[in-house]
Amino acid sequence: MKARAHLYIKGKVQGVFYRAFTQEIADSLGLTGWVRNLPDRKVEAVFEGEKELIEKAVIKCHEGPPYANVTDMDVTWENHLEGFNDFRIRY
Repeated sequence: MKARAHLYIKGKVQGVFYRAFTQEIADSLGLTGWVRNLPDRKVEAVFEGEKELIEKAVIKCHEGPPYANVTDMDVTWENHLEGFNDFRIRY
């Protein structure tokens, strides 16, 4: 089943290659969407694709890359919109 997940990731997630890590996860799972840093030091990400693959991505995002420390993550499930052709880091 196709789905979309909107994530807000909190903790030490900026300056630790978190966005590149998230892009690698999405690319490896064939997901589309985007990731970006927010001014309040959170990272925001949107994944689209098969729900079971997004669930795997969410688990990996909670673990984070080696120097990250994820303290909290809000995940909102939304309807799949097919709005993306690939996964990108937004600046």
